[in-house]
Amino acid sequence: MTDSTSKGHPKGLYLLFATEMWERFSYYGMRALLVLFLTKALLYDKSFASDEIYGSYTGLVYLTPLLGGYIADRYWGNRRSIIIGGILMAIGQLFMFISGSIYESMDSARLMMFVGLGFLIFGNGFFKPNISTMVGQLYPQGDKRIDGAFTIFYMGINLGAFIAPLLCGYVGDTGSPADFKWGFLAACAGMILSVILFIMYKDKLLVTPDGKPVGAAPAKAGKAETAAIDTPQEVASGFGMNQILIWLGVAAGLFVIFKFVAGLDLIGSGIFSLAIAIPGLIISDKALNKIEKQRIWVIYIAAFFVIFFWAAFEQAGASLTFFAEEQTDRTLFGWKIPASYFQSVNAVAVVIFAPMFASLWLALNRRGKEPASPYKQAWGLLLLALGYVVIGIGVKLIAPGEKSNMMWLILLYVIHTFGELCLSPIGLSMVNKLAPLKFASLLMGVWFLANAAANKFAGTLSGLYPEDVKLVATIEAKEFPYTFMPAHDSIPEQKLNIKNDSAYVVNTFIEPTEYLKEAFELKPPASAGQDSVYALKPGYFTWVLDTVTTKDEKGENKIVLKGLKNSFASNDFSLPKYKFMQIVKNYSETKALSENAAEQKKIDEAWTSGADERKAVYTFTAGGKQLAVWKAGKIELWTITPEKPKFMGFEITGLYEFFMLFVVMSGIASLILFVLAGRMVKMMHGVR
Repeated sequence: MTDSTSKGHPKGLYLLFATEMWERFSYYGMRALLVLFLTKALLYDKSFASDEIYGSYTGLVYLTPLLGGYIADRYWGNRRSIIIGGILMAIGQLFMFISGSIYESMDSARLMMFVGLGFLIFGNGFFKPNISTMVGQLYPQGDKRIDGAFTIFYMGINLGAFIAPLLCGYVGDTGSPADFKWGFLAACAGMILSVILFIMYKDKLLVTPDGKPVGAAPAKAGKAETAAIDTPQEVASGFGMNQILIWLGVAAGLFVIFKFVAGLDLIGSGIFSLAIAIPGLIISDKALNKIEKQRIWVIYIAAFFVIFFWAAFEQAGASLTFFAEEQTDRTLFGWKIPASYFQSVNAVAVVIFAPMFASLWLALNRRGKEPASPYKQAWGLLLLALGYVVIGIGVKLIAPGEKSNMMWLILLYVIHTFGELCLSPIGLSMVNKLAPLKFASLLMGVWFLANAAANKFAGTLSGLYPEDVKLVATIEAKEFPYTFMPAHDSIPEQKLNIKNDSAYVVNTFIEPTEYLKEAFELKPPASAGQDSVYALKPGYFTWVLDTVTTKDEKGENKIVLKGLKNSFASNDFSLPKYKFMQIVKNYSETKALSENAAEQKKIDEAWTSGADERKAVYTFTAGGKQLAVWKAGKIELWTITPEKPKFMGFEITGLYEFFMLFVVMSGIASLILFVLAGRMVKMMHGVR
């Protein structure tokens, strides 16, 4: 052993620490802003943003390490994979910056956003499993310092995750949709710095105790087998094409079940299918002996329970961000803390408490009382449940209409950190110690595959976040210069004209899009010289605005909305009373009014939480009450009486029920893992 390994930790660990710290700065900086950017700038509703985008993105981020691990094991090696992955992620962050720069051109901005997420997903696949694998390769087999090394490495992850929301949130989460781009640009800079550091110092510092390079490309035939460089013998597998085809068939069958029976989306169906089929393929390798198979089964069992942990823990980037934004009193000494800042609490708690947990495990080890990895992970799940008990109490204690004290949310994050320190670094170390060397990176990829399933599941669960006011659609709002054929005879034909100062009547028309294409039909001209018109089909609705233009006390134009009513293309022509409101200075201060106090409160909350320059009017629809909000040439449709979400028959009527869902889920998982832990320890055959 060299001095660098016999005293303290090898210097290569600190290079990996710094490289991972800046990569995690990039990832968590963007993630802290993602759901806010999706809902405030790109105008997605929370459910779609949570499940279809956030959940799918974070799920795929942890799925692609399978590809990256496979290519590194067989072709590129860890080093090249890390460099290529880092470059791809820097490009992805640059596309996110472009998306934020053109957010008002919504279609183009959304396209750039998806391109950026694609680069980030594939880049992370090459980066993440390989840098984690290299930590263990710096040490001789059986070295007692490996758990401590992964804890230190985990501190690097969380130091980046701590800085990221503060810096990216400071420049990006300002309350203006125009500033999100600066947060994404800061994340891009962090990724570039990570790649530069790694390239500069990898050859000097990333070596084994006997001086051989760590993470080089797989050696050619004839070279001696080492712990650092994979050989053809090490990477050879015992399963052939027939087994591969069988498990591909299993994956396809599972995909059909998840998609068409369970009703999951394409990405969710793909992730959950692979989460079963790929581990099945690996364990069917005929070259594995009995002990290797049992150790791999321990990895699989732990990975299954990790899904429930991360599904609840990763609410930080979605539902808990919504909770911080809308339901938490964030005022401190007159300053309103950005919602994105709260995602730093977990990271700073890891930096503070990780050395304490590392010391705790060492102290217990000296006394022969250190719990084995499965027991630590069970404790992690139990602490996770406790965190949601705390936030549930905080929600229960607040009066209707009030916001929760921020200390409840901070306490949740701290308790979740304790759970994370019992589970995540321990899990990484466990995989490193239990995995056969020839499958080191691939089984690390399987561990991240469990994270992929968990993150997709997290997005689905976040989509259950209860809302009093829910965004249901975003529609192109265009001037319609033709006469609109009303659905009711008492409403005169009208034209859109908002460019003169004379008194006029406006009918706001929404050009049929995917959301409303079935509601309208194109009618031919009623007589010669008339234009064709879009008419409302039976059973659908539109709304009519009556306005006049006057002068205010300063002599500036003031558009006053005299009334609002809806029309139904049906036999029911009952029209609600007009609702009166005022639009001041070109719609900049429009506010919906209602005669019902409780109803008005909901409107006020939706109004005050809206993005800058939003304009709103109140309307009735056939399916309930809705709020129409104008923003950057778009119309958002919000429902004020949304349907309550359900999960496995359980109706989530409010935030308390939502948080209790995670208490039950993680609590049950913890108890089952405690029961199984003893058997898992035996299957580990001496590995702790």
